[in-house]
Amino acid sequence: MKARLAPVYFKSGRDDDYQRQLNNLRSLLAEDAEVLEPTALGAPLPEADAVVFPQMLGDAFSQLEAIRAIPLPRLVITSEFGTMSMWDWEIRSYLRSEGVETIAPYNIEQTHKIMRALAVKRQLQQAKFLVFQDNPGAGFQASIFKRFYWWEDECTRRMFEKFGIQIVKKSFQEMGAAARQIPDAEAEAVWDAWRDRLNLGHISERQRNSALKVYIALKRELDGDPHIQGMGINCLNESHFSDTTPCLAWNMLYEERGLIWGCEADTVSMLTKTILHKSLGAPIMMTNMYPFLMGQAALKHERISNFPDIPDPDDHLLVAHCGYLGVLPQSFSTEWALRSKVLAIVDDNATAIDARLPEGAITLAKLQPTFDTLTVVEGTLEGYAQYPGSDCVNGGVIKIPDGHKLMDRLSSHHMLLMTGHNLVDIQMIAGIFGLKLEVL
Repeated sequence: MKARLAPVYFKSGRDDDYQRQLNNLRSLLAEDAEVLEPTALGAPLPEADAVVFPQMLGDAFSQLEAIRAIPLPRLVITSEFGTMSMWDWEIRSYLRSEGVETIAPYNIEQTHKIMRALAVKRQLQQAKFLVFQDNPGAGFQASIFKRFYWWEDECTRRMFEKFGIQIVKKSFQEMGAAARQIPDAEAEAVWDAWRDRLNLGHISERQRNSALKVYIALKRELDGDPHIQGMGINCLNESHFSDTTPCLAWNMLYEERGLIWGCEADTVSMLTKTILHKSLGAPIMMTNMYPFLMGQAALKHERISNFPDIPDPDDHLLVAHCGYLGVLPQSFSTEWALRSKVLAIVDDNATAIDARLPEGAITLAKLQPTFDTLTVVEGTLEGYAQYPGSDCVNGGVIKIPDGHKLMDRLSSHHMLLMTGHNLVDIQMIAGIFGLKLEVL
């Protein structure tokens, strides 16, 4: 899907420079966008995802209200290089002072990301997330799982009202039973096709086949509806419905089709992942936050006795999910293996991914419950901590700017990790999705 751009021109009309830049945009953005026929500023616009100004003129000062009235994101791409021009600062500053925001990329990579974000926004209006669950919160660890917002009807309604995304729910119990009925021979045929691409560690043949049967069952669902952009399973709280976990399936379906996955059927994480990963292309995953400031409340949950002994402990987090860093696709990883399960909450036959993101710059992010704000934290993945025999066999250690601020303002125990510092790019696309940022 390509972004649809509506070029506009000022009352002075379209001169040779305008036409030259219009042709240039059509060439530069051919893979990302459909650039429509130009429209006079103030005239009715065609169906589009954004308006683009190929040329900025002094007419902008007298046509302020016409610019303000544009109901779409306003892009300023006036240079032959597919970016803003230096001469655009004055008009953009004037517009901003009058409460009119524009989006003006200053390198071509940002321009391509903006195009992808516009396409993602439109795609969400036709998209579905398929989640497998029966009675969330009524299974294991009910006192914890009943607190989660993503299972509330209000959450589903708000996601639809803001972005158009539909949440389709099916029975995990029925899916788990159907997966178990898949013949071993079918799972082994999948293994033959994938064996050179997967490091399955020291798991048993039964563990491998069970994990592959879930992949087969989920792939059948995916084949049945082209609008499915993400899938999730209430895989811990209702783990009694399956003899395995979906971790390997999520890896395979991402590597094969780019499918967005949701651990514990967390639809808010799935939506955040879709917006950020599909727009920016940065590797992304979900994991649990264990700030050192949480002390014993966090340590007890992970069954560990202490956090790593490092300087500035108040500004550090331990991040882990299901015994390791979390579900991380192979293509995002510096190290990757499938291992036997760690958590007691899942079947003894279950497995988990043990993988690592590259150390260095990292960004934490997640949508807030009203879906009008995105929480963002830039930090550093300093390394990994191992606690044999615990629920954190291999977790990440992240340094953040202000641990106390994070404790007060963190939007969820589930957060998304993105490699690199991505705040600038997130700021660039936030307005496209109607999002404000809260930077911690």
